[in-house]
Amino acid sequence: MGNTESAIRGIADTARWVAIYRALETERPDAVFRDPYARRLAGKRGEDIMAAVPPSARKAAWAFVARTYNFDHFIQEQVRGGVTLVVNLAAGMDTRPYRLALPRTLRWVEVDQPELLAEKTAAMAGVEPVCALERIPLDLADEAGRRALFRRLDAEGRNTLVVTEGLLVYLTEEQVGALAGDLAACSTFRSWVTDLMSPALLRIVQKDWGRTLREAGAPLQFGPEAGPAFFPPFGWRAAELRGAITTAGQLNRLPLLLRVLSTLPGSGTFHPRRPWSGVCLLTREHSA
Repeated sequence: MGNTESAIRGIADTARWVAIYRALETERPDAVFRDPYARRLAGKRGEDIMAAVPPSARKAAWAFVARTYNFDHFIQEQVRGGVTLVVNLAAGMDTRPYRLALPRTLRWVEVDQPELLAEKTAAMAGVEPVCALERIPLDLADEAGRRALFRRLDAEGRNTLVVTEGLLVYLTEEQVGALAGDLAACSTFRSWVTDLMSPALLRIVQKDWGRTLREAGAPLQFGPEAGPAFFPPFGWRAAELRGAITTAGQLNRLPLLLRVLSTLPGSGTFHPRRPWSGVCLLTREHSA
């Protein structure tokens, strides 16, 4: 674990690490998605992190494959349903504006730390996105700055989808609630796709990676006891939930033991005392 601790130097490194998982899936002959830019964006740092992690982390690739697949599903479904603007908060090394079949008329906005977006822009120089892509450098911890941005995007949009992949787990419940409230205050922000984990899984991941990520300034914090029911007080309701283990089983990406567990009743359903992760489509509470 010492090598891993030295390799992960900040939260941006987690984006490079996740990009390696996408690259590994892309290189399979039976890949369920293809991201030809993943290795480019992961860079040597991403390679070094993957080389340093223990075998258990490499075996967890199925969870990242399922997460990517489920986000792809929800995003494309929402775009087909009339979304005209996608706002990807803490976009990291995401490449969906380049690799998904999206309409040219779609507007896609990426928001993240200035240094990371500058690195990403340089790495993707010369590659044309499939839709209108804009990058906005902003620290989302700056509440005044993000609210000003949300107000501007709200005024410019008609039907907006918010995407937060791999973001909420690094926030406290108070911070997630504040973000959810800020998003709900925007009338054109009608849907939101995010990933969640149960308190039971959060404790397991904290045990395995907590110290490493804390020292990198990226502590794992958000695994609400209420699960998707955390969001209605802040203006959002869970419209659909896709569990990682169920999706990975359907995609034939699970190790044998987990494959058996994935077939058990309730295995894909959130429960606070069971290890669980998944992707949730949230819609405005008043639209229920």
